[in-house]
Amino acid sequence: WNIFCQQVSIVNPPLDDDDALNESEVNGNWTPQEKALHEARLKAKAKRRLRKSSSRNSTSDSFSESGDMGGVDPHSPKSKVLPNDRKSRMGKGRGLPKKGGAGGKGVWGAAGMVYEVEEPDIRDPNYDESSQGDTVYAKVVPEIDEKELEKMVNPIVQEYFEHGDTKEVELLLKELNLGHHKYEFSSMAVSLSLEGKASHRELTSRLLSDLTNKMMSQSEMARAFDKMLKELPDLILDTPEAPLVSQFIARAIADHVLPMSFLDCYKGKVDCEHARVALDRATVLLSMKKEVVRLDNVWGVGGGLRPVKHLIKEMNLLLKEYLISGDVAEAERCLRDLEVPHFHHELVYEAVVMVLEASGDNAGQMMMKLLQSFWKSGLVTIDQMNRGFQRVYDELPEISLDVPHAHTIMEGFVDLCFQEAVITKQLRDACPSRGRKRFVSEGDGGIIKN
Repeated sequence: WNIFCQQVSIVNPPLDDDDALNESEVNGNWTPQEKALHEARLKAKAKRRLRKSSSRNSTSDSFSESGDMGGVDPHSPKSKVLPNDRKSRMGKGRGLPKKGGAGGKGVWGAAGMVYEVEEPDIRDPNYDESSQGDTVYAKVVPEIDEKELEKMVNPIVQEYFEHGDTKEVELLLKELNLGHHKYEFSSMAVSLSLEGKASHRELTSRLLSDLTNKMMSQSEMARAFDKMLKELPDLILDTPEAPLVSQFIARAIADHVLPMSFLDCYKGKVDCEHARVALDRATVLLSMKKEVVRLDNVWGVGGGLRPVKHLIKEMNLLLKEYLISGDVAEAERCLRDLEVPHFHHELVYEAVVMVLEASGDNAGQMMMKLLQSFWKSGLVTIDQMNRGFQRVYDELPEISLDVPHAHTIMEGFVDLCFQEAVITKQLRDACPSRGRKRFVSEGDGGIIKN
Protein backbone atom coordinates (compact mmCIF):
# COMPACT_ATOMS: atom_id res chain seq x y z
CA TRP A 1 0.00 0.00 0.00
CA ASN A 2 2.78 2.33 0.78
CA ILE A 3 4.47 1.61 -2.50
CA PHE A 4 1.19 2.22 -4.27
CA CYS A 5 0.65 5.54 -2.55
CA GLN A 6 4.15 6.71 -3.49
CA GLN A 7 3.53 5.78 -7.14
CA VAL A 8 0.24 7.65 -7.12
CA SER A 9 1.89 10.75 -5.64
CA ILE A 10 4.59 10.66 -8.31
CA VAL A 11 2.04 10.35 -11.09
CA ASN A 12 -0.23 13.03 -9.63
CA PRO A 13 1.93 15.49 -7.63
CA PRO A 14 0.11 17.85 -5.23
CA LEU A 15 -0.73 21.35 -6.51
CA ASP A 16 1.25 24.27 -5.10
CA ASP A 17 -0.10 27.78 -4.50
CA ASP A 18 0.76 29.05 -7.96
CA ASP A 19 -0.97 26.12 -9.63
CA ALA A 20 -3.97 26.66 -7.41
CA LEU A 21 -4.02 30.34 -8.37
CA ASN A 22 -3.70 29.45 -12.08
CA GLU A 23 -6.53 27.00 -11.72
CA SER A 24 -8.70 29.57 -9.99
CA GLU A 25 -7.75 32.11 -12.69
CA VAL A 26 -8.84 29.68 -15.33
CA ASN A 27 -12.12 29.30 -13.53
CA GLY A 28 -12.40 33.13 -13.54
CA ASN A 29 -12.87 33.48 -9.78
CA TRP A 30 -9.87 35.99 -9.06
CA THR A 31 -10.41 39.28 -7.38
CA PRO A 32 -8.22 42.33 -8.37
CA GLN A 33 -6.17 42.02 -5.16
CA GLU A 34 -5.43 38.38 -5.79
CA LYS A 35 -4.48 39.15 -9.38
CA ALA A 36 -1.92 41.81 -8.28
CA LEU A 37 -0.47 39.45 -5.67
CA HIS A 38 -0.11 36.77 -8.31
CA GLU A 39 1.84 39.04 -10.62
CA ALA A 40 4.25 40.06 -7.83
CA ARG A 41 4.92 36.43 -7.01
CA LEU A 42 5.68 35.67 -10.62
CA LYS A 43 8.22 38.49 -10.82
CA ALA A 44 9.97 37.38 -7.62
CA LYS A 45 10.10 33.82 -8.85
CA ALA A 46 11.67 34.88 -12.15
CA LYS A 47 14.36 36.85 -10.27
CA ARG A 48 15.23 33.87 -8.09
CA ARG A 49 15.62 31.66 -11.14
CA LEU A 50 17.89 34.27 -12.79
CA ARG A 51 20.19 34.43 -9.75
CA LYS A 52 20.51 30.66 -9.52
CA SER A 53 21.33 30.32 -13.20
CA SER A 54 24.00 33.09 -13.10
CA SER A 55 25.74 31.65 -10.03
CA ARG A 56 25.82 28.18 -11.56
CA ASN A 57 27.36 29.53 -14.78
CA SER A 58 30.12 31.47 -12.97
CA THR A 59 31.02 28.47 -10.81
CA SER A 60 31.27 26.19 -13.78
CA ASP A 61 33.41 28.74 -15.65
CA SER A 62 35.88 29.14 -12.78
CA PHE A 63 36.22 25.38 -12.44
CA SER A 64 36.76 24.94 -16.17
CA GLU A 65 39.48 27.66 -16.26
CA SER A 66 41.44 26.20 -13.36
CA GLY A 67 41.10 22.69 -14.69
CA ASP A 68 41.22 21.15 -11.24
CA MET A 69 37.57 20.97 -10.24
CA GLY A 70 36.03 20.31 -13.62
CA GLY A 71 34.27 17.09 -12.67
CA VAL A 72 33.51 17.79 -9.05
CA ASP A 73 29.92 17.96 -7.95
CA PRO A 74 29.10 21.48 -6.68
CA HIS A 75 26.94 19.99 -3.92
CA SER A 76 29.80 17.87 -2.58
CA PRO A 77 31.69 18.95 0.64
CA LYS A 78 34.87 19.50 -1.37
CA SER A 79 33.28 22.32 -3.33
CA LYS A 80 32.20 24.29 -0.25
CA VAL A 81 34.12 27.48 0.61
CA LEU A 82 36.13 27.19 3.80
CA PRO A 83 35.91 30.02 6.36
CA ASN A 84 39.69 30.76 6.18
CA ASP A 85 39.94 30.42 2.41
CA ARG A 86 41.49 33.43 0.66
CA LYS A 87 39.51 32.86 -2.51
CA SER A 88 36.49 34.95 -3.33
CA ARG A 89 33.29 33.82 -1.66
CA MET A 90 31.00 35.61 -4.08
CA GLY A 91 31.21 32.78 -6.57
CA LYS A 92 32.69 35.12 -9.16
CA GLY A 93 36.13 35.68 -10.57
CA ARG A 94 38.84 33.27 -11.63
CA GLY A 95 39.29 31.67 -8.21
CA LEU A 96 42.63 33.41 -7.56
CA PRO A 97 43.68 34.49 -4.01
CA LYS A 98 42.51 37.90 -2.89
CA LYS A 99 45.10 40.71 -3.14
CA GLY A 100 47.49 38.37 -4.91
CA GLY A 101 48.04 36.33 -1.74
CA ALA A 102 48.99 39.43 0.28
CA GLY A 103 45.69 39.66 2.11
CA GLY A 104 44.56 38.13 5.36
CA LYS A 105 44.65 38.82 9.04
CA GLY A 106 48.02 40.01 10.34
CA VAL A 107 49.53 40.18 6.84
CA TRP A 108 51.17 43.44 5.70
CA GLY A 109 51.84 42.41 2.14
CA ALA A 110 53.32 39.74 -0.02
CA ALA A 111 56.55 38.04 0.99
CA GLY A 112 59.66 39.90 -0.14
CA MET A 113 57.79 43.08 -0.99
CA VAL A 114 59.72 46.31 -0.24
CA TYR A 115 57.79 49.51 0.36
CA GLU A 116 59.25 52.91 -0.57
CA VAL A 117 59.31 55.84 1.80
CA GLU A 118 56.16 57.89 1.39
CA GLU A 119 56.49 61.65 1.37
CA PRO A 120 54.17 63.38 3.87
CA ASP A 121 51.19 64.94 2.22
CA ILE A 122 50.12 68.33 3.58
CA ARG A 123 46.55 67.62 2.46
CA ASP A 124 46.45 64.47 4.58
CA PRO A 125 44.02 64.96 7.54
CA ASN A 126 46.54 63.21 9.81
CA TYR A 127 49.41 65.44 8.71
CA ASP A 128 51.19 66.88 11.77
CA GLU A 129 53.59 69.68 11.02
CA SER A 130 55.36 69.54 14.40
CA SER A 131 56.25 65.84 14.00
CA GLN A 132 58.05 66.27 10.68
CA GLY A 133 61.81 65.99 11.07
CA ASP A 134 62.71 68.36 8.24
CA THR A 135 60.58 71.22 9.56
CA VAL A 136 62.68 74.31 10.34
CA TYR A 137 61.34 77.06 12.58
CA ALA A 138 62.84 80.55 12.33
CA LYS A 139 62.15 83.59 14.46
CA VAL A 140 61.07 86.47 12.28
CA VAL A 141 61.64 89.93 13.77
CA PRO A 142 59.94 92.79 11.90
CA GLU A 143 62.10 95.67 10.79
CA ILE A 144 61.99 98.69 13.08
CA ASP A 145 60.74 101.86 11.46
CA GLU A 146 62.22 105.30 12.02
CA LYS A 147 59.64 106.30 14.64
CA GLU A 148 60.30 103.31 16.90
CA LEU A 149 64.08 103.45 16.41
CA GLU A 150 64.66 106.29 18.87
CA LYS A 151 62.45 104.64 21.50
CA MET A 152 64.43 101.41 21.24
CA VAL A 153 67.93 102.92 21.02
CA ASN A 154 67.66 105.57 23.75
CA PRO A 155 67.34 103.17 26.74
CA ILE A 156 70.08 100.91 25.36
CA VAL A 157 72.57 103.79 25.19
CA GLN A 158 71.57 105.19 28.59
CA GLU A 159 72.07 101.78 30.22
CA TYR A 160 75.42 101.47 28.48
CA PHE A 161 76.53 104.74 30.10
CA GLU A 162 75.91 103.05 33.46
CA HIS A 163 77.53 99.63 32.97
CA GLY A 164 79.98 100.35 30.08
CA ASP A 165 79.76 96.82 28.63
CA THR A 166 80.00 96.98 24.82
CA LYS A 167 79.21 93.26 24.43
CA GLU A 168 75.87 93.77 26.14
CA VAL A 169 75.00 96.49 23.62
CA GLU A 170 76.06 94.23 20.77
CA LEU A 171 73.76 91.45 21.97
CA LEU A 172 70.83 93.83 22.32
CA LEU A 173 71.36 95.20 18.81
CA LYS A 174 71.43 91.68 17.35
CA GLU A 175 67.95 91.08 18.75
CA LEU A 176 66.65 94.14 16.88
CA ASN A 177 66.06 94.21 13.15
CA LEU A 178 67.44 97.67 12.38
CA GLY A 179 67.44 97.06 8.64
CA HIS A 180 68.57 100.02 6.57
CA HIS A 181 68.36 102.26 9.68
CA LYS A 182 71.40 100.58 11.24
CA TYR A 183 73.71 103.52 10.64
CA GLU A 184 71.41 105.84 12.62
CA PHE A 185 72.34 104.06 15.86
CA SER A 186 75.81 105.64 15.74
CA SER A 187 74.48 109.15 15.20
CA MET A 188 71.96 108.76 18.03
CA ALA A 189 74.64 107.47 20.42
CA VAL A 190 76.91 110.44 19.64
CA SER A 191 74.02 112.89 20.09
CA LEU A 192 73.15 111.43 23.50
CA SER A 193 76.78 111.53 24.63
CA LEU A 194 77.06 115.22 23.68
CA GLU A 195 74.24 115.92 26.14
CA GLY A 196 76.09 114.04 28.92
CA LYS A 197 79.51 114.05 30.50
CA ALA A 198 83.01 113.63 29.16
CA SER A 199 83.02 110.04 30.41
CA HIS A 200 79.93 109.34 28.31
CA ARG A 201 81.74 110.57 25.20
CA GLU A 202 84.70 108.35 25.98
CA LEU A 203 82.37 105.37 26.36
CA THR A 204 80.67 106.24 23.07
CA SER A 205 84.00 106.35 21.23
CA ARG A 206 84.86 102.92 22.61
CA LEU A 207 81.44 101.59 21.62
CA LEU A 208 81.82 102.77 18.02
CA SER A 209 85.27 101.19 17.87
CA ASP A 210 83.99 97.82 19.15
CA LEU A 211 80.95 97.76 16.84
CA THR A 212 82.97 98.49 13.70
CA ASN A 213 83.38 95.43 11.46
CA LYS A 214 81.10 93.47 13.82
CA MET A 215 77.74 95.16 13.59
CA MET A 216 78.52 98.01 11.21
CA SER A 217 80.98 98.69 8.41
CA GLN A 218 83.14 101.77 7.88
CA SER A 219 80.80 102.97 5.13
CA GLU A 220 77.84 102.87 7.54
CA MET A 221 79.85 104.77 10.16
CA ALA A 222 80.81 107.37 7.54
CA ARG A 223 77.15 107.69 6.60
CA ALA A 224 76.24 108.33 10.26
CA PHE A 225 78.85 111.10 10.67
CA ASP A 226 77.81 112.61 7.36
CA LYS A 227 74.26 112.86 8.69
CA MET A 228 75.51 114.55 11.87
CA LEU A 229 77.48 117.12 9.86
CA LYS A 230 74.39 117.95 7.81
CA GLU A 231 72.24 118.31 10.95
CA LEU A 232 74.92 120.19 12.91
CA PRO A 233 73.20 123.65 12.76
CA ASP A 234 70.02 122.22 14.31
CA LEU A 235 72.03 120.13 16.75
CA ILE A 236 73.87 123.20 18.07
CA LEU A 237 70.52 124.81 18.98
CA ASP A 238 69.61 121.87 21.21
CA THR A 239 73.08 120.87 22.43
CA PRO A 240 75.71 123.55 23.06
CA GLU A 241 78.42 120.87 23.06
CA ALA A 242 77.67 119.90 19.46
CA PRO A 243 80.94 121.38 18.05
CA LEU A 244 82.70 118.53 19.86
CA VAL A 245 81.72 116.38 16.88
CA SER A 246 85.17 117.31 15.53
CA GLN A 247 86.79 115.37 18.37
CA PHE A 248 84.53 112.41 17.65
CA ILE A 249 85.62 112.46 14.01
CA ALA A 250 89.32 112.65 14.90
CA ARG A 251 89.01 109.85 17.46
CA ALA A 252 87.01 107.70 15.00
CA ILE A 253 89.67 108.06 12.31
CA ALA A 254 92.42 107.24 14.84
CA ASP A 255 90.48 104.12 15.95
CA HIS A 256 89.91 103.07 12.30
CA VAL A 257 86.18 103.53 12.68
CA LEU A 258 86.19 105.94 9.73
CA PRO A 259 88.39 105.58 6.65
CA MET A 260 91.45 107.81 6.39
CA SER A 261 89.95 109.49 3.32
CA PHE A 262 86.89 110.68 5.19
CA LEU A 263 88.11 114.28 5.59
CA ASP A 264 89.39 114.45 2.01
CA CYS A 265 85.89 113.87 0.65
CA TYR A 266 84.69 117.18 2.12
CA LYS A 267 87.44 119.50 0.89
CA GLY A 268 85.84 122.38 -0.97
CA LYS A 269 82.37 120.79 -0.82
CA VAL A 270 81.03 122.06 2.51
CA ASP A 271 78.73 125.09 2.57
CA CYS A 272 77.76 124.99 6.26
CA GLU A 273 80.02 127.11 8.43
CA HIS A 274 79.62 124.88 11.52
CA ALA A 275 80.48 121.74 9.56
CA ARG A 276 83.52 123.41 8.02
CA VAL A 277 84.82 124.44 11.48
CA ALA A 278 84.31 120.92 12.83
CA LEU A 279 86.17 119.34 9.91
CA ASP A 280 89.05 121.81 10.24
CA ARG A 281 89.30 121.11 13.94
CA ALA A 282 89.42 117.36 13.29
CA THR A 283 92.18 117.90 10.71
CA VAL A 284 94.23 119.87 13.23
CA LEU A 285 93.86 117.18 15.89
CA LEU A 286 95.00 114.49 13.47
CA SER A 287 97.96 116.54 12.24
CA MET A 288 99.39 117.05 15.75
CA LYS A 289 102.25 114.87 16.89
CA LYS A 290 101.38 111.88 19.03
CA GLU A 291 103.83 113.00 21.70
CA VAL A 292 101.87 116.23 22.18
CA VAL A 293 98.28 115.04 21.94
CA ARG A 294 97.14 111.49 22.31
CA LEU A 295 93.76 110.98 20.72
CA ASP A 296 93.13 108.03 22.99
CA ASN A 297 92.67 110.56 25.79
CA VAL A 298 90.91 113.22 23.77
CA TRP A 299 88.02 113.10 26.25
CA GLY A 300 90.30 112.82 29.28
CA VAL A 301 90.34 110.00 31.83
CA GLY A 302 86.97 109.92 33.54
CA GLY A 303 85.61 108.56 36.77
CA GLY A 304 87.24 105.69 38.58
CA LEU A 305 89.81 105.27 35.83
CA ARG A 306 91.82 108.14 37.26
CA PRO A 307 94.66 107.36 39.69
CA VAL A 308 93.91 107.86 43.39
CA LYS A 309 96.75 110.36 43.81
CA HIS A 310 95.34 112.44 40.98
CA LEU A 311 91.88 112.46 42.56
CA ILE A 312 93.29 113.49 45.95
CA LYS A 313 95.20 116.31 44.29
CA GLU A 314 92.07 117.50 42.48
CA MET A 315 90.03 117.48 45.72
CA ASN A 316 92.72 119.43 47.62
CA LEU A 317 92.80 122.00 44.84
CA LEU A 318 89.00 122.22 44.92
CA LEU A 319 88.94 122.91 48.68
CA LYS A 320 91.75 125.49 48.52
CA GLU A 321 89.98 127.39 45.75
CA TYR A 322 86.78 127.33 47.79
CA LEU A 323 88.51 128.76 50.85
CA ILE A 324 89.75 131.61 48.66
CA SER A 325 86.59 132.31 46.63
CA GLY A 326 83.83 130.97 48.88
CA ASP A 327 81.82 129.88 45.80
CA VAL A 328 79.83 126.82 46.87
CA ALA A 329 78.21 126.31 43.43
CA GLU A 330 81.60 126.19 41.69
CA ALA A 331 82.92 123.70 44.24
CA GLU A 332 79.84 121.53 43.71
CA ARG A 333 80.27 121.66 39.93
CA CYS A 334 83.93 120.64 40.17
CA LEU A 335 83.07 117.73 42.44
CA ARG A 336 80.41 116.48 40.01
CA ASP A 337 82.86 116.68 37.11
CA LEU A 338 85.21 114.30 38.92
CA GLU A 339 82.49 111.59 38.63
CA VAL A 340 83.70 109.59 41.63
CA PRO A 341 80.72 109.34 44.04
CA HIS A 342 82.34 106.34 45.70
CA PHE A 343 85.38 108.48 46.61
CA HIS A 344 83.58 111.46 48.19
CA HIS A 345 84.69 110.34 51.66
CA GLU A 346 88.15 111.56 50.69
CA LEU A 347 86.74 115.07 50.18
CA VAL A 348 85.17 114.99 53.67
CA TYR A 349 88.44 113.73 55.16
CA GLU A 350 90.52 116.44 53.47
CA ALA A 351 88.03 119.14 54.49
CA VAL A 352 88.16 118.17 58.19
CA VAL A 353 91.97 117.94 58.16
CA MET A 354 92.15 121.44 56.64
CA VAL A 355 89.99 122.71 59.50
CA LEU A 356 92.33 121.14 62.05
CA GLU A 357 95.41 122.59 60.38
CA ALA A 358 93.92 126.06 59.80
CA SER A 359 94.97 128.95 62.02
CA GLY A 360 91.62 130.74 62.43
CA ASP A 361 87.96 129.89 62.98
CA ASN A 362 86.91 131.09 59.53
CA ALA A 363 87.97 127.82 57.89
CA GLY A 364 85.69 125.82 60.19
CA GLN A 365 82.64 127.94 59.32
CA MET A 366 83.28 127.77 55.57
CA MET A 367 83.89 124.02 55.56
CA MET A 368 80.74 123.49 57.60
CA LYS A 369 78.72 125.43 54.99
CA LEU A 370 80.32 123.46 52.14
CA LEU A 371 79.58 120.08 53.74
CA GLN A 372 76.06 121.26 54.60
CA SER A 373 75.47 122.18 50.94
CA PHE A 374 76.78 118.82 49.74
CA TRP A 375 74.58 117.05 52.31
CA LYS A 376 71.38 118.89 51.40
CA SER A 377 71.91 118.48 47.65
CA GLY A 378 72.55 114.76 48.06
CA LEU A 379 75.93 114.97 46.39
CA VAL A 380 77.62 113.44 49.47
CA THR A 381 75.68 110.58 51.02
CA ILE A 382 75.45 109.77 54.69
CA ASP A 383 77.70 106.76 54.22
CA GLN A 384 80.44 108.85 52.62
CA MET A 385 80.06 111.55 55.30
CA ASN A 386 80.35 109.07 58.19
CA ARG A 387 83.28 107.33 56.54
CA GLY A 388 85.18 110.60 56.08
CA PHE A 389 84.70 111.67 59.72
CA GLN A 390 85.55 108.19 60.99
CA ARG A 391 88.85 108.25 59.12
CA VAL A 392 89.74 111.50 60.91
CA TYR A 393 88.78 109.95 64.27
CA ASP A 394 91.09 107.01 63.64
CA GLU A 395 94.04 109.18 62.62
CA LEU A 396 93.51 111.89 65.25
CA PRO A 397 96.35 110.69 67.54
CA GLU A 398 98.80 111.01 64.65
CA ILE A 399 97.39 114.38 63.60
CA SER A 400 97.72 115.69 67.19
CA LEU A 401 101.49 115.23 66.92
CA ASP A 402 101.59 118.00 64.32
CA VAL A 403 98.57 119.91 65.69
CA PRO A 404 98.65 119.86 69.53
CA HIS A 405 95.12 121.23 69.91
CA ALA A 406 93.63 118.86 67.34
CA HIS A 407 91.28 117.20 69.86
CA THR A 408 89.86 120.51 71.06
CA ILE A 409 89.38 121.84 67.53
CA MET A 410 87.83 118.54 66.46
CA GLU A 411 85.30 118.58 69.25
CA GLY A 412 84.28 122.15 68.43
CA PHE A 413 83.93 121.41 64.70
CA VAL A 414 81.92 118.21 65.35
CA ASP A 415 79.53 120.09 67.66
CA LEU A 416 79.08 122.81 65.01
CA CYS A 417 78.32 120.24 62.30
CA PHE A 418 75.83 118.48 64.55
CA GLN A 419 74.03 121.73 65.31
CA GLU A 420 73.65 122.41 61.57
CA ALA A 421 72.40 118.82 60.96
CA VAL A 422 75.43 117.85 58.89
CA ILE A 423 76.25 114.73 60.93
CA THR A 424 74.21 112.46 63.18
CA LYS A 425 74.22 112.30 66.96
CA GLN A 426 75.80 108.86 66.86
CA LEU A 427 78.71 110.20 64.82
CA ARG A 428 79.13 113.15 67.22
CA ASP A 429 79.25 110.86 70.26
CA ALA A 430 81.91 108.72 68.54
CA CYS A 431 84.33 111.68 68.48
CA PRO A 432 87.39 110.84 70.67
CA SER A 433 88.48 113.23 73.45
CA ARG A 434 91.84 113.77 75.13
CA GLY A 435 92.30 112.06 78.54
CA ARG A 436 92.07 114.46 81.46
CA LYS A 437 95.16 115.08 83.62
CA ARG A 438 94.54 115.21 87.40
CA PHE A 439 96.56 116.25 90.40
CA VAL A 440 98.52 113.61 92.22
CA SER A 441 96.42 114.01 95.34
CA GLU A 442 93.14 112.14 95.37
CA GLY A 443 91.02 114.72 97.23
CA ASP A 444 91.04 117.35 94.51
CA GLY A 445 87.52 116.54 93.31
CA GLY A 446 88.61 115.90 89.75
CA ILE A 447 89.86 119.42 88.98
CA ILE A 448 91.58 119.59 85.58
CA LYS A 449 95.16 120.78 85.80
CA ASN A 450 95.69 123.99 83.86
